[in-house]
Amino acid sequence: MYVGYLGPSGSFTHNAALKAFPEASLVSLGTITEVIKSYEEGRVDYAVIPVENSIEGSVHESLDYLFHQADIRAVAEIVQPIKQQLMASKHHAKIEKIFSHPQAIAQGKKYIKDHFPHAKIETTASTAFAARYVADNPDQPYAAIAPHAAAKEYGLEILAKDIQEIEKNYTRFWLLGSTVPEIPLNQINCKLTLALTLPDNMPGALYKALSTFAWRGIDLTKIESRPLKTVLGEYFFIIDCDYTKKKLAHFALEELTAVGIGYKILGAYQVYQI
Repeated sequence: MYVGYLGPSGSFTHNAALKAFPEASLVSLGTITEVIKSYEEGRVDYAVIPVENSIEGSVHESLDYLFHQADIRAVAEIVQPIKQQLMASKHHAKIEKIFSHPQAIAQGKKYIKDHFPHAKIETTASTAFAARYVADNPDQPYAAIAPHAAAKEYGLEILAKDIQEIEKNYTRFWLLGSTVPEIPLNQINCKLTLALTLPDNMPGALYKALSTFAWRGIDLTKIESRPLKTVLGEYFFIIDCDYTKKKLAHFALEELTAVGIGYKILGAYQVYQI
């Protein structure tokens, strides 16, 4: 079995893939879009992508691609605690550039501002790519923000541990596939993720959409708007809801259709905690 993930080795997505598929052949890919396409094209059996961080919010590349361009569903979710480390090839007297993924940079921005206020920030496709780039340029005054595994993978020294601003920092990863895999992790709940599209001429359309879940006692855990990419001011809405009462959820979907509210199921899945 082949599993695609956002690489290179040592990334948080790599760790999520390892925990979910300890016996699989893991395939490293450079961007989230490439990971999803590798599954669409049949080159891998599953794809592992990040979808949301508790500090920085949703990973828009993942959600937008699944809504606008793909007909793929999440079949499981992995929740992983995130701890960011600052690392370098050696202890330079002055770090001039710090590399990392935009979300990792945002998570550690206070530490960077306090300790390296003059360092230039460079974004990369993943935290592990940043670590590998720093390792490939050992004579340069470069540092990377990446997970502890990346320091081991690329032989870097950790300059500062756990630099994320908020201690309880988690990222959600979706497993994309056609069947539900066996995952050797603790299951914590079951969720349904929908993308809602609302009629232009329906007053209170969003209220009506949400009320189909509210009066049935179905808990919503997330709501977010994203541009429809048609004209300015038009959006679709992503909602996560509890899916333990599947029949009630299905009745809610039937009501959405009855009142003229469109939806796309992005996933119906068990949630697992690392």
